[in-house]
Amino acid sequence: MTSRPSPHHASGPLPRALLLRVKAALAALATAVLLLGAPPAQADTPAPPEMTDGFGLTQVGAATGTATNFVITVSTPEVSGEHRIRILLPADYAAGPTKRYPVFYFLHGASDDPGNPALAYPALTEARSMITVIPDGGRRGWYANWLDQKTAAGAQNWENFHIAQLIPFIDANLRTVATKQGRAVGGISMGGFGALHYAQGHPGLFSQVATFSGANELSRNHAVIRAAVVATLTNIGAPLCGSSSAPVCGLDFGPSVSSDAIFGTPYPVFDADWRWNEADPVAHMDRLAGMGVAIYTGNGNGDPANMEFWVESAAQHSKDRLDALGQPYHYVNYGDGSGWGEHCDGGHNSGCWSQDLVDYVPRLEAAFAAA
Repeated sequence: MTSRPSPHHASGPLPRALLLRVKAALAALATAVLLLGAPPAQADTPAPPEMTDGFGLTQVGAATGTATNFVITVSTPEVSGEHRIRILLPADYAAGPTKRYPVFYFLHGASDDPGNPALAYPALTEARSMITVIPDGGRRGWYANWLDQKTAAGAQNWENFHIAQLIPFIDANLRTVATKQGRAVGGISMGGFGALHYAQGHPGLFSQVATFSGANELSRNHAVIRAAVVATLTNIGAPLCGSSSAPVCGLDFGPSVSSDAIFGTPYPVFDADWRWNEADPVAHMDRLAGMGVAIYTGNGNGDPANMEFWVESAAQHSKDRLDALGQPYHYVNYGDGSGWGEHCDGGHNSGCWSQDLVDYVPRLEAAFAAA
C-alpha cells in the first residue's frame, strides 16, 4: 500500500507551546491501552512450565496463567522494581519435548504492562510455530539505558535487562532456536522505537524487525515525537488524570524526572542533542541490512491531535531512508483504516495494531520457516 506525502518539521528547539500541544497526541499514545478488549475466558489447562532463575533475573512469586499464556514476575538490579513478562507458547509446545521454536520479542507501548491480558493479541496466541515473549518496558522506559541513573525512577537500564538478561534467560528455560535466524523483535508505539533500537544496536541477535505505529524518529526534524518522549519523562499529562477512578491512569508515567534523563538534553543548541540523534532509528536504517524489515502505520485521519498523524511521517521517513539505501522491506500504510480490519479507524490504537499482527504474524512464521 502507498503512503501520502509525509509532513516534515522544521529544525529548532522544543518550545513550551509545542510541549503543551503534544499533550493531545500523548493522550492517544498513553491511553491506547484502555481500548484493548479483554480476551475470552479460557478453560482450565495445565500449569505453566517451571522457569529457573539466572542471568541476573530472580523470579518473584509463582507464574500465573495457563500452560501456553502465562506471566512471570522478575526482579533485576538493572531496573528498579518488579517486572512482569508474558510468555505465549504454541499449542503443541508440551506435546513435542524435542521440538524447538523461534522467538518473537514483542515490545509494548507507553503506559502499558505485560500483565495486561489484552497484549496477548489473537494473532499472537494463535501462532503455530513460534514463541512470543512480551517483556516489561516500563511505563516510559523507552527501551534504553538511561543516561541518568539517579532520578526518582531509580535504576533504568532497560536495554541491559532485555538484551543481556532476558534473551539468555528465555533461551535457557524454553526450547528456543537460540540463533539470530530464530529471533525477531517488534513493537507498538514506544515499542516500535524499541524494536528498531535493539535491532540496530544488536544486529547479530535478530533476523527480523517490525514497528507498528512506532516512534521511529527522534531527530530534531521530528520535534513532536521527541516532545512526546519528554512529556512522558516530565509527566506533564498526570494532571489530566484528575480524580480518575481507574487503578492506573494512562497519562501518569510515574515520578517526574528531567527531560535529559534518557538521552541528555533534547534541545539542539550548539548540537548538544547528539545523543538523541545517535538513538534516532531513521538515521541508522543501514544497520538493518540483511534483516527482514516491516513498517506499519495509519494516518490519524489527518488530525494532528492523533498521535498516528505524526507516526505516519516518521514511518514515511523510515521508508524513504530504506529506499535510498536500496534495502528491501514490507511497508503498509492503511490510511484511515478502511478495509484494515473491523476495528481499525486509522488511529493510534489496538484496533489497528490487532490487524497489523494478523498481517504480520504469518509473514514472520513463514520467514522463520524459510530460515
